[in-house]
Amino acid sequence: MASTGKKTRGRKKTPMKMIENKEDRLVTFSKRRLGIYKKISELSILCGTEILFIVFSPTGKPFSFGCPSVESVSNHFLSKNRPINDNTNILIEAYRMVRTNKLVQHYNEVHSQMDAIKRKKRELVSAQQTSETNNTNHWWKTPIHQCNPRELDELYSRFSELAHLFHIAWCKKIANASSMPTSTYFGNGHHRREF
Repeated sequence: MASTGKKTRGRKKTPMKMIENKEDRLVTFSKRRLGIYKKISELSILCGTEILFIVFSPTGKPFSFGCPSVESVSNHFLSKNRPINDNTNILIEAYRMVRTNKLVQHYNEVHSQMDAIKRKKRELVSAQQTSETNNTNHWWKTPIHQCNPRELDELYSRFSELAHLFHIAWCKKIANASSMPTSTYFGNGHHRREF
């Protein structure tokens, strides 16, 4: 029985420690940021309270998240004696939903573009592997009896070009050989003596 083997490592517990490489730290932060925002939003909804959350990226850039919005939470704390109007909450929630839907749509577009790029890459790798197995890089090894007239014409032009290049190289060797006094080497183990 052949083992297929796992292609991924699956989910595993990651130890909580500082990621030393700055680029890796930025990538990890960007991957986890939306998940953190989602959890904060769920916590706010479950508790029925407003939450203001500020996170600093590894580069020091602040990212703020407020539920229902940063403005409403900051206004609530800046003017403690004035309660938040219910109509304001409805408008804020509608704005948040529209913004969330736009972000989800943008994420889906980018994700589908990445899938298309990955699919194209797989096709290119597959085509490259197929071309290597079919010896298309070695056009001179193509069996002539398997070629159609167009392929035969292409092979003929390639062989003609190769013969022309051989002729040019041979003429150069002859020209160089004429400066040699007694013998010429032809590359196949034979010498021609000149008298």
